[in-house]
Amino acid sequence: MSETAAKSDLETLLDLLDLEQTGEDVFVGHHPEQVGSRTFGGQLVSQALVAAGRTVGEGRPVHALNAHFIRGGDVKKPIEYRVDRHRDGRAFANRQVTALQDGEELFVMLAAFQDWGKGLEHAVDVPDVPFPDTLPPIGDHLLGYEDRLQMFVDALKPIDMRYANDPAWILKGTGEKLNHNRVWMKADGDLPDDSLIHAAALAYSSDTTVLDSIITTHGLSWGFDRIIAATVNHSIWFHRPFRYDEWALYATESPVAAGSRGLATGRFFSLEGQLLATVVQEGLIRHFPRKER
Repeated sequence: MSETAAKSDLETLLDLLDLEQTGEDVFVGHHPEQVGSRTFGGQLVSQALVAAGRTVGEGRPVHALNAHFIRGGDVKKPIEYRVDRHRDGRAFANRQVTALQDGEELFVMLAAFQDWGKGLEHAVDVPDVPFPDTLPPIGDHLLGYEDRLQMFVDALKPIDMRYANDPAWILKGTGEKLNHNRVWMKADGDLPDDSLIHAAALAYSSDTTVLDSIITTHGLSWGFDRIIAATVNHSIWFHRPFRYDEWALYATESPVAAGSRGLATGRFFSLEGQLLATVVQEGLIRHFPRKER
């Protein structure tokens, strides 16, 4: 690719995950040109996971992470990730990552890494949905909604997303409510043979569509209803090895919303039906109904 050729969105994501090491267990991450009003939560989680993983080394994959968001990031400034090594055992490694800007904490994440081993196995069944190659890309669902969903239209799209159900803004037009969402996802191109990058790409995309089931349960939609949403905490458990340049179904639902917060759960399934990862996110959700005239 020539120096003047435009980078793909996936190449931009890979650049975001290529952290600069500035000290012992200290890394710096940057923002893409396409940003919102604050740092995308998936960027924070994925960059922090890479920072933690770089202090563990190859051969011991991540098996869990738990992140708490403290304040919104300034998209015009880099982010410093400081890694604390809590433990390096025979089978486990534990890390804490603190993301900072101007000395203030943006979020804190605990990450655990474990040697892969065999044991008891069982999992829930994969939902019955159409295969991704029969479904339209996300761009098709945004046609005609550019004025309402400009933020989605302009957003970085390194992940190929295929809705197996109508997204929130289309459901809004039909008046239908939906207590779950099913979206096929994968990197929009090939990823390097580095399991940490595959895990980070999944972590990045796990912060998309997960809160949708909270609002579609109430027949609401981004861009049409006055909704304020912000991630409070985000957890992922990785169950087995996978490649994220292969399709995975992100099946989400919301078991509860109360106290101006909503809880959403998600599961990533492979095309073969294996459960790859489980996600739980709590978000601040405030709805301001428009006054009827």
